[in-house]
Amino acid sequence: MKIIYHGHSCIQIEVNGKSLIIDPFLRGNPAAVTKPEDIQTDMVLLTHAHVDHILDAAPIALQNNVPVVANVELAGYMEGKGVQTIGMNIGGTVDFGFAKATMIHAFHTSSITLEDGQRIYGGTPAGFIIEAEGCTVLHSGDTGLFGDLKMFGELYDFDLAILPIGGHFTMGPEHALIAAKWLGAKHVLPIHYNTFPPIVQDVGAFVQALGKAGIKGTPLAYGESLEL
Repeated sequence: MKIIYHGHSCIQIEVNGKSLIIDPFLRGNPAAVTKPEDIQTDMVLLTHAHVDHILDAAPIALQNNVPVVANVELAGYMEGKGVQTIGMNIGGTVDFGFAKATMIHAFHTSSITLEDGQRIYGGTPAGFIIEAEGCTVLHSGDTGLFGDLKMFGELYDFDLAILPIGGHFTMGPEHALIAAKWLGAKHVLPIHYNTFPPIVQDVGAFVQALGKAGIKGTPLAYGESLEL
């Protein structure tokens, strides 16, 4: 399994010539090194409806002729853009053939900003547990620290936890460290930091703290990848 970091919260997972991409946000990220038209994928997964997670979902899905997987409210919004969708909800699992995705809850908000600036309900924010090739990966989505992460650590053997560390809008490094411990993750990939001024963090210090806890931490530059 190959994990590619496209910046902010955008992760692409490649498995045996297939791939899925989570929360594509490329055009709106000035540091991005990949354009939406360069993405080839078989599935687009969305954790919630904020623009920094869905901006490029419809273009990528349409150019690849693939579905968007999201909560039912957000899926309905995407259908209005002419996109194929797979609507699901918390606790559900969808089998893509090359990977399975289970939707879990996240503690955050979720809204869609319309062109006139009005905000509408975007469904329940979520994370995804991805299982493929004998590996189990958590993309937590945007979330604060919450106790059920302990439960998921008991239910699953996580090879990789992809966790936000930016603070302000999500948990920061201190709470992300606790989350990693509760999850029992062998490896952590930090995301959702340094994109905007309010979420600037010292990722090196976070990785050092993980190491002291016996957990491997790997920060990736945009476009870089790791293998599981």
